[in-house]
Amino acid sequence: MRSSHLVEQLQDRFARLCEIASPTGDERAVADAVSAELRGLGADLREDEAAGPARAGAGNLLARAPGRGERWLMFSAHLDTVPHEGPIEVVLDEGVYRSRGETILGADNKAAVAVLVELAARRLTSPGEVGLELLLTVAEEDGLRGAKAFDVSSLRADAGFVLDHASPIGDVIVASPTHQRLVADFEGREAHAGIRPEDGHNAIAAAAAAIAAMELGRIDDETTANVGIIGGGTATNVVPAHCRVEGEARSTDPTRAAAAVGSMSEACAWGASEHGCDLDVRIEEVFRGYRTPPEAPSLALAEAGLRRAGMEPRRIATGGGSDANAHVAAGFDCILLANGTEANHTAEESVPARNLDRMLAVCEAILEEAAC
Repeated sequence: MRSSHLVEQLQDRFARLCEIASPTGDERAVADAVSAELRGLGADLREDEAAGPARAGAGNLLARAPGRGERWLMFSAHLDTVPHEGPIEVVLDEGVYRSRGETILGADNKAAVAVLVELAARRLTSPGEVGLELLLTVAEEDGLRGAKAFDVSSLRADAGFVLDHASPIGDVIVASPTHQRLVADFEGREAHAGIRPEDGHNAIAAAAAAIAAMELGRIDDETTANVGIIGGGTATNVVPAHCRVEGEARSTDPTRAAAAVGSMSEACAWGASEHGCDLDVRIEEVFRGYRTPPEAPSLALAEAGLRRAGMEPRRIATGGGSDANAHVAAGFDCILLANGTEANHTAEESVPARNLDRMLAVCEAILEEAAC
């Protein structure tokens, strides 16, 4: 049973970190706060050079708490949040942390950051057999840019655990999709909409025809497609010469993701042709999907740790991405774990206070299992 002082310490850290604004690209203040605390605890800490390539406010932080043996494990969370208006004020309401205002809470991913800093504090005070590497990344919320810029060869660990899935603790994520992003610019010709509309080529009409021809939503059990942004035109009395469409396709099967975004691109080409417009389409792989092999050491440790902590693991797939995608793509054995947060990226975001302590217990149990 944990002392009430240690539980209070963890929860106070969580609230304090949430109230430090850190939208993607503006992580400096929270990185400095966490760095100061870890250095004060005696951690070996370094900040890498990812700020530039990741277009972030700081680099990734890597802290180490040595163990008595030679083995190391890595645990990871990200420092940035999605954008929000106004300051975050954290309240504890009947055992659940929420934001007082209309902002996000920031539990994504500061619930995990607080847990992992506490994990490091305990390992620095009382080292276990296995050494701890704590990786706190930047610019995760917009394309996993910090993790992509991180050099996994600098790790001493042979397996890692990312605490960043908004579902009940016990979920072990064994499949994540490949994410393809599409940006299509339709270029038509302006004309006066009331006097000479026949002289114009309507870029918005071309884009609308393209979108109408796309298969969107859930395409199959593993594949989704969406158009999320459309914009163009200058005035109601002007035939618009430009329209931009932004969309995406995702699938745990990378060939299906490529086929889905390819079909969206073909629809754009057809719509542009039908309305006499030029077209520029750009397709970018935001992150690569993966399926965790059943024999992966990280998976075995995660499930053993959950059971040691008194929770039954559940293997699930996700439709989202995390830093685990970047680490796996770089060849590092890594598993994504749920951390018990809810409604991330919204004003309804929350996390039960007890889930902070439960996730810490899981991390400690994983380290103990690795020592066996």
